[in-house]
Amino acid sequence: MTESVGSAFFGVTIPFLDLLGARPGHREKGRAVVSLEMRDELTNSWHFAHGGVVMTLLDVAMGSAVRSTVMAGFGVVTANLNVSFLHSGAGSLTAEGRVLRGGKTLVFCEGEVRDAAGHLVAKGVGTFRLKKRKPQAEAR
Repeated sequence: MTESVGSAFFGVTIPFLDLLGARPGHREKGRAVVSLEMRDELTNSWHFAHGGVVMTLLDVAMGSAVRSTVMAGFGVVTANLNVSFLHSGAGSLTAEGRVLRGGKTLVFCEGEVRDAAGHLVAKGVGTFRLKKRKPQAEAR
């Protein structure tokens, strides 16, 4: 069995990212970048990036930024995500997520998605909850 892109970059298996074709980018403490090459299956009726795709990129970039700051044994789940769509997205899209402030259970982030020309496609803010991971045998 080959390791998925999601597993290789995000430290956990996220099959949905493989389905979308998301690619890992740069990641450092409190910051993460993820990209995606748009294709027809991911567009809306206007032939631009579907809002759900754009939101997913923001969610993954911000969640990964959070994950880069937590201790081993903890996971991250989205508690709140608010997105403003500013420009139609097409071609190559890149999302960057940044941690703004972290606490013991909640972490606040911001993120943005840009196209290859640098247009700001969407801006988001999110709140992420830290959760202690259960051992694999208990998780199923």
